[in-house]
Amino acid sequence: MTGRADLSSVLITVNEREREFAVPTDTTLLGFLRDYCELRGTKSGCEIGYCGACTVLLDGQPVHACCLLAAQCHGRTVETIEGVAGGDASIQRDFADADAAQCGVCIPGFIMSGIFVRRSAPDPGLGREEFAREVLLGNICRCGNYSRIVQAVLGPEE
Repeated sequence: MTGRADLSSVLITVNEREREFAVPTDTTLLGFLRDYCELRGTKSGCEIGYCGACTVLLDGQPVHACCLLAAQCHGRTVETIEGVAGGDASIQRDFADADAAQCGVCIPGFIMSGIFVRRSAPDPGLGREEFAREVLLGNICRCGNYSRIVQAVLGPEE
């Protein structure tokens, strides 16, 4: 035995482009994106699903890419920070305008969670800001810039 992991063929639509690779079965979605797709905007932070630096949208829902195996995402759609374009690109400008980015490690994950907030209707009983804060609980900013991040996610109309 050579100690090599079994390989699995994984096909994932990433930022509207089909990507297919034979990857070791223990490859996370984060590893698939960074190592195989060469998309390094999704950050590796804690690697246990706590910090949210690796947040991407999987079929439109925010997930921590370090906690999912690439094989679990076979046939699904992933959006990463590199795919932010069109109407969603305004959130990047709003982060800059709100001076919401300090060291920048957490920002791609916050932006992806923010896109989910902007695309979604708040849960019944929650206002828009409360909904945004609830969604953003899955992300940690070690610089402590939360009020500006929430302001950026809500956009200029708040």
